[in-house]
Amino acid sequence: MALNLLHSNDQKGRYPTSWYAATATLQAPFAPLQGDQRADVCIIGGGFTGLSAALHLAEAGMKVVLLEAHRVGFGASGRNGGQLGSGQRLDQEGLESFVGMPDAQKLWQLGEDAKDLVKSLIAKHQIDCHLRPGVAWTASNAKDVAHLHDYGRHLQDRYGYDQIDLLSDEACQEICPSPDYKGGILDHGAGHLHPLNLALGLARAAAAAGATLHEQSEVLEISEGAEVRVKTATGNLRADHLILACNGYLGGLNRQVASKVMPINNFVVATEPLGDDAARVLSRDIAVADGRFVVNYFRLSHDKRLLFGGGESYGYRFPADIEAVVRKPMTQIFPHLKNVRVDYAWGGTLGITMKRMPYLARLSANVLSASGYSGHGVGTAVHAGQLMAHAIQGEAEGFNTMAKVPAPSFPGGPTMRSPLLALAMSWYALRDRIGI
Repeated sequence: MALNLLHSNDQKGRYPTSWYAATATLQAPFAPLQGDQRADVCIIGGGFTGLSAALHLAEAGMKVVLLEAHRVGFGASGRNGGQLGSGQRLDQEGLESFVGMPDAQKLWQLGEDAKDLVKSLIAKHQIDCHLRPGVAWTASNAKDVAHLHDYGRHLQDRYGYDQIDLLSDEACQEICPSPDYKGGILDHGAGHLHPLNLALGLARAAAAAGATLHEQSEVLEISEGAEVRVKTATGNLRADHLILACNGYLGGLNRQVASKVMPINNFVVATEPLGDDAARVLSRDIAVADGRFVVNYFRLSHDKRLLFGGGESYGYRFPADIEAVVRKPMTQIFPHLKNVRVDYAWGGTLGITMKRMPYLARLSANVLSASGYSGHGVGTAVHAGQLMAHAIQGEAEGFNTMAKVPAPSFPGGPTMRSPLLALAMSWYALRDRIGI
């Protein structure tokens, strides 16, 4: 029997012990699904994707019921690095060779739409999630710095994107004084935020718009047809449409999606408040992601802690000592933090795809799915929820643009895909370490 990631690393119905959960504006739980219910649209999954879909469908006047196995924002949506990035997870040069220039331009615009959507929802619904502008991409050698600078110029020349500063070694050190980084680019149009507070704000907005949200309502069985039937331990739901918004926690609910989207774990720590020493990490209130294949990403919290994500784990269970896993790359980037106290250390499960592009699919006439954001989900997932809401209403252009991106299945099937990925990731991690 396959390992159920909904229950492998977390307590039932509880948020992880993270800095996000400790500082979130938590709300009273939504009641579980009870008895027999009927809806226009059933949404499975209470993260960014499902909550956004619920909000937009409810605002359109549809009867929406969302089912979440634990708590809204429980999964990757409430645990991630909080970076609202530009474009897609695969960069534009990669997309141009993968899907051609016309579709690459459409996908760039969809990425810009995703950022704008998140910013507008935060403003419209007055979501207090500490949204701040600026994400830097850094590199550890001259070759990678040159590539980032070329890419910044490429976005300006091909896409008219004028929000990027090229960072020399000196300029990079001024912002992020790490001996590991030699330069990079700073994207003023990107941003960072408190992701769990964003998810909770979207949940409040969806409920206020008329959507019905049920927590502690793990879906056990789906029967597709002209009318979709969904079963939980305490209730049954019939609906005209179904949205799968489960990402890394899909489990065995749909084989087609499971072949394209694989769950992996990632880890984050929050240090003690750094006070005046915070400037030795970042002198400006921006987020950073570096150019390694196994990316390190970090930013300062509003109470001046370093929130640092990184480390590797192959296998579905979290390591026993998450702090040790993340402290290793953290002290490589910031050696002076070798003895800093870590107050929170947590893991989360995300969904990745072979090409690192999200997998949006119409699985049947009345079943849609979106997942596999590959670490670029803050904007993309919120946007995917809106795109699916529009598609159900007959406006499918944006959804179809995303859905036509080729999505190869992982080799090895459910049994071998994790060991094969571990081998590949180990090779790329080795390349990072030896600098090739």
